[in-house]
Amino acid sequence: MKYRSNATRLIAVAALFAMVAVSTVAFAQSLKVKGVIISRAGNDMTMKTADTPNLVVVLNDSTDVQQLEGAFKARKKEMSMAALIPGLACEVQGMYNAQNQIVATWVRFTGEDLEQAQSAQAAVHETAAKATTNQAELKQQADALAAQNAALKAQQEALDKQQKEIAANKAAIASNSARFGQLDDYYILDEVTVSFGNGQTKVDQKYVAPLMGLVQKAMTYNGYNIQVKGYASAVGNAAFNQELSEQRAENVTNILVQQGHIPLTNMLAPGAMGESRQIGNDKTEQGQAENRRVVVRALLNKGIAGTMQGLPTTTK
Repeated sequence: MKYRSNATRLIAVAALFAMVAVSTVAFAQSLKVKGVIISRAGNDMTMKTADTPNLVVVLNDSTDVQQLEGAFKARKKEMSMAALIPGLACEVQGMYNAQNQIVATWVRFTGEDLEQAQSAQAAVHETAAKATTNQAELKQQADALAAQNAALKAQQEALDKQQKEIAANKAAIASNSARFGQLDDYYILDEVTVSFGNGQTKVDQKYVAPLMGLVQKAMTYNGYNIQVKGYASAVGNAAFNQELSEQRAENVTNILVQQGHIPLTNMLAPGAMGESRQIGNDKTEQGQAENRRVVVRALLNKGIAGTMQGLPTTTK
């Protein structure tokens, strides 16, 4: 009787341990969590649940992924693991491993939740694409602005250089003009008169040859200078006639400099005489034509020339 009682007790204890083990296994297998997927990396996905902000769920080949369908979610649709995207609300069943991660037996989610997650992903991708496009456009604009700034800098440097050259030429011309203004008289090596039509400032081509002849003659002397004075008839507005005389003098000067290659240092400042010094009667067409003129003179100052043989005797 005593042995039978001990055996009965051993059987009862063994049965109790077996029930505990079965209960533990059943609990491990029935573990379920609900949450939102926040990231995926290979077979691992991280979820945010009510209790755990970063719960790692391990997926494997036997993990069953299904989408619940219907009003009562009674129907199920087999899905691939590619559907498990960040932002998807889902339910996972599995058990913990030694790393305190849940090894998923199955994953369930609704079609509505999947659609919302996909829309969120599309918005994220669209935002990222726009950001990339915006960055590319900003870089392109920055490159274009840098190129434009470089071009503007180069233009400014060229303009500064040109302004310095103009200032130097003006200073040389002013020096020559002052020097000639201080002397009493000078030799007139040659003289050409260019006539213009009424209201016209363009130089007739027939005067180019005489002007070039004056240039060639002047260049045979050292220290020569060219004087250009423009005139207008007294017919019409005086201010307009002043502008006409100035433009006529400038156009003749351009021919001397550009075609005759006269250095600017040898040019006296062009004079715009307007209606002054009329040589013809403005009451007649012939007199008016005589007054519409530019007088070009090749000069050699006596103080510079000294005693030279063969110089003309005309002075002013």
